[in-house]
Amino acid sequence: MANWVIRSRTIAHHLNKKMGLFGILNLSSWNSTSNSFHSSSSTMPLGDKHGRPHAIFGDSATHFAVRRFKSTEAERVSDTKFINQDGGDQALDFPGGKVEFTSEMNFISESADKRVPCYRVLDDNGELIVSNNFVQVRKEVAIKMYSDMVTLQMMDNIFYEAQRQGRISFYLTTLGEEAINIGSAAALSADDLVLPQYREPGPLMWRGFTLQEFANQCLGNKEDKGKARQMPIHYVSKKHNYFAVSSPIATQLPQAVGAAYSLKMEGKNACVATYIGDGGTSEGDFHAGMNFAAVLEAPIIFICRNNGWAISTPIEEQFRSDGIVVRGRAYGIRSIRVDGSDALAVLSAIRTAREMAISEQRPILVEALAYRVGHHSTSDDSTKYRSVNEIEYWKTARNPVNRFRKWIERNGWWSDKDETEHRSSVKKQLLQAIQIAEKTEKPSIEGLFSDVYDHLPSNLQEQEEQVRETIRRHPKDYPSDVPV
Repeated sequence: MANWVIRSRTIAHHLNKKMGLFGILNLSSWNSTSNSFHSSSSTMPLGDKHGRPHAIFGDSATHFAVRRFKSTEAERVSDTKFINQDGGDQALDFPGGKVEFTSEMNFISESADKRVPCYRVLDDNGELIVSNNFVQVRKEVAIKMYSDMVTLQMMDNIFYEAQRQGRISFYLTTLGEEAINIGSAAALSADDLVLPQYREPGPLMWRGFTLQEFANQCLGNKEDKGKARQMPIHYVSKKHNYFAVSSPIATQLPQAVGAAYSLKMEGKNACVATYIGDGGTSEGDFHAGMNFAAVLEAPIIFICRNNGWAISTPIEEQFRSDGIVVRGRAYGIRSIRVDGSDALAVLSAIRTAREMAISEQRPILVEALAYRVGHHSTSDDSTKYRSVNEIEYWKTARNPVNRFRKWIERNGWWSDKDETEHRSSVKKQLLQAIQIAEKTEKPSIEGLFSDVYDHLPSNLQEQEEQVRETIRRHPKDYPSDVPV
């Protein structure tokens, strides 16, 4: 296997030299295009003729330009002289590109003088900041965004209480992060693939996953799309291009890059959106996924929900860097930091990131700052490691749902009557969904053994019969609503 890989890399190297990126892209034309792109020292305009904020990702000449540098062997130095920092014409002709020499011994600073700013569109009072640097939103889209944010918030509160009543075994909320969920969902296409962490039911709700389907999964009945094999909130829907939630942290990121690369190879007009929390960026899979995406130039958006806490670990004990956004540049990935409590800002950033990811075939990193108001899960009591006053401040003064409501009300798109009717309807639907899910039959024992082998091997057939026999002999020790 190792010899095959080495030979394949050697063949690819020579093909690259002769054909240019496997014949797909000629390096000379690519470099000439890239050089003309880099020649300007000015900052890109803040928006195109349609007002789309492509330049909010930084200065094109210095920050985020990603290109393939021609690898070199001991070849003759080009006739064009390369001027270094000392005014000479010597440079290190090294695989990956020329590197200029300097006689100054300078270490790169561990941090910039200023923190990376946070892109926003609405202020804390829902007032539109004077700028055209955001994606315009139609009334119908804005109302759906707000309605889904409220629905998501109410679903979290009711399902959380259902868990406390013993009707659901586990739950976690998105409280404080509703704008990230719905804003990003509204920015994506239905053809885009979503690989979530576990705090992103919003994109699934946006795409049409019903409250009944959410309830079926959390209560683990036979109507659950995952066949009740996962714990609550581990949603999945092939119909909605939403991959199964997986508890292990960050494992979805390399998988997401692979999915994005397949879209690229198939020439699809779509990208992958994958989510991760701030704590997940300490996992090796985060770094592997980022580098994997950069090298393959995969159309993927990494959406990091920096909510301040990795369960009980605050971000100041998680890393020393300026958050997550600065890590993109280290991997050659264009990046932006956005106010995760501002649904319009999230929508604008993700929509623009999507356009770049698909049209330029590149990965994008988006760090969204939004405080986690809820406990980490029903297994956590966050008041043990943070103050109630701190939680209350973010719950009231910086509430993303309230902020967006103020904006649509100023536009004349929402009223108190609309609010009352919507909340009443959602509450009724949620309570009814839980009742129906509780009465729906559980999956049969057969589901423990199916969907792995085409034909069940004899040893598993024996185990299945042993399980059935054990349940029949000790019926009081097993749920009565599980078909044997």
